[in-house]
Amino acid sequence: MREISTELITNSIAEMCIEANCHLNEDVYTALEQAKQKESSLIGKEILCQLTKNADIALQKQMPICQDTGMAIVFLEIGQEVHITGGLLEDAVNEGVRKGYEKGYLRKSVVKDPFLRVNTKDNTPAILYTKIVAGDNIDIIVAPKGFGSENMSRIYMLKPSDGIEGAKKAILETVEQAGANPCPPMIVGVGCGGSFEYSAYLAKKALLRPIGSHSDKKHIREMEQELLQKMNDTGIGPQGLGGNTTVLGVNIESYATHIAGMPIAINISCHVTRHCHKVI
Repeated sequence: MREISTELITNSIAEMCIEANCHLNEDVYTALEQAKQKESSLIGKEILCQLTKNADIALQKQMPICQDTGMAIVFLEIGQEVHITGGLLEDAVNEGVRKGYEKGYLRKSVVKDPFLRVNTKDNTPAILYTKIVAGDNIDIIVAPKGFGSENMSRIYMLKPSDGIEGAKKAILETVEQAGANPCPPMIVGVGCGGSFEYSAYLAKKALLRPIGSHSDKKHIREMEQELLQKMNDTGIGPQGLGGNTTVLGVNIESYATHIAGMPIAINISCHVTRHCHKVI
């Protein structure tokens, strides 16, 4: 049994909050660079240049890529041979978010109650997902999620008879209705199957997959490729000003579901799709 202190978890998450907000992931940066070469719109090409320039400045000056530094989504895969010492895990995670957002001068965007709207002033509480896995490590992903894109996300409870074509229609419709609101080029995470809430979890997790990666299931992989092309054919373009770079990637995750249902969740992210990964 390996002991891991809550202090180590807190300090790791604090650093990761800053890293995720100030450093554009390499796969996204590369996708933007490649999109510049293919973008047909002059305005769209200029916007893509501005996005990479913005990312360069953020990295050099250790400043947030975007003023919306998101709500902290934290995924923990905890080895079953780990014993956490020094306090409660959830408290350690929230303390890490609190420290990171304070030290990094990151905007505090969380309100305590969805109706009373009083800011908690430290960006807590985080949204925390835990999973017990084999081993004696803790695998941490911190994914600050901005809400300009989050607000464009949807869940559809389709009928099995809607089939794969019905699913594709719902996913494409969500992107078309989102338009310029998520600050395109977007990354689209899709969760298929499970239950109402699990499909949304799958969609959120799908956003963390590297751009250019595809499902190992043939029918899902073909679906990803087809939807990417159709989304870029909408002409929404960078920042909604026209062009053929509307979406950088479509990542679909699937899971078993009930014979009577077909949940489909679409979680949209702006081009940044911030996340940081660490194993302790």
